[in-house]
Amino acid sequence: MNTSQNNPQVWFITGASKGFGLEMVNQLLHQGHQVAATSRDVAELRRAANTDSANFLPLAVDLTTESSVGAAIAATIARFGRLDVVVNNAGYGQLGSLEELTDGEARANFDVNVFGTLHVIRQAMPQLRRQRVGHIINFSSIAGITGAFPGWGIYCATKFAVEGLSESLSAEVAPFGIKVTIVEPGYFRTDFLSADSLRLAESKLDAYAAVRESEAAHTQQLKGNQPGDPQKAVAAIIQVAAAENPPLHLLLGQDAYDVTNRKIKAMQADMAQWKDLTVSTGFAEPAAA
Repeated sequence: MNTSQNNPQVWFITGASKGFGLEMVNQLLHQGHQVAATSRDVAELRRAANTDSANFLPLAVDLTTESSVGAAIAATIARFGRLDVVVNNAGYGQLGSLEELTDGEARANFDVNVFGTLHVIRQAMPQLRRQRVGHIINFSSIAGITGAFPGWGIYCATKFAVEGLSESLSAEVAPFGIKVTIVEPGYFRTDFLSADSLRLAESKLDAYAAVRESEAAHTQQLKGNQPGDPQKAVAAIIQVAAAENPPLHLLLGQDAYDVTNRKIKAMQADMAQWKDLTVSTGFAEPAAA
């Protein structure tokens, strides 16, 4: 897919009022693309984007309501005539041990991070199938690669879900000429660790010292000191969207690369150590006559 200024594309981006989403809006508009951008607060989105470009369509969307998502997709097609790249960027972090978090807190995180993504996919697919071309980019995280972060179990579960549904989606939509990429960032210097993007458990248990340490590390030490540059990450995503054969998995950041490498090696070690037991669980071959 060519995304040069001579061939502008129509992008639909969720969670565009800050972080990766806002940076994407800015870079794409600068390159001459047409961008439909969504946020829960469209006034905040307009202030953040600070543009009156005819190529920019800000939309108020409640991702947890599929009809709201459908209206936004329809408005985008009505304005720009097509969809080329659909980016599921919206989401938030949820910190707290599995015992501490309530059913309501867990389901709310899934409603946005997983079901919001599904709403966008379902509403965008009819147009993409008609075109027989397009690219769906779903944001996951290193938390979708490994769950070995105390207090991040529910958030990791949402991102593992995004990984799984995206891999299946890739196989399902390939016959229509549609590409899928899962973006897996490490720690980038966005406002993800700010109070409006990271929620803590409403009820805390003193027993979970490691979870409290994780909370302090993320809300105090790491906040504002993340190693990743959001501008470079967004430039990389735009580059991948222009590739003829984009990757299914796009790791972003040295930390993401290192974490994934450790996970792969740990899995390989378990496989090798327990191979005999693993392969011993099939039916015995029938005795020869």
